[in-house]
Amino acid sequence: MPKQLLLIWAIICSGIIAYFCLIDSSKIPIVNFPSIDKIVHFCFHFGFTISWIVFFKKELKGKEADDYKAYLISFIFSVFFGITIEILQSVLTITRASDVTDVLANALGATIAVFTAIAFKRQLDKI
Repeated sequence: MPKQLLLIWAIICSGIIAYFCLIDSSKIPIVNFPSIDKIVHFCFHFGFTISWIVFFKKELKGKEADDYKAYLISFIFSVFFGITIEILQSVLTITRASDVTDVLANALGATIAVFTAIAFKRQLDKI
């Protein structure tokens, strides 16, 4: 798959996450499920990190330690993206507040994504 399409996909995923994290929370349906917010944060950042890993693996292909750089860059990007979103929630919205446990859920999602990408390295290399 061309790296331009992978970049577009990763940017779209990032935009969707930013949108849902910054919209008025009263527009989000209420779901009575324990810790659903943390599960959503985990899933968002799992998908975010995987999409950026796939892009960076293609972008850095053939360069020294390219896979590990892709994992590291994507993980760091995900963590900083999550922190930025949390800050923006407290600054730009009136219905949301920043939450350290959201950042932890984001980081856990990114961490599991990296380990998943390592476990499925052969399959990701075919993309």
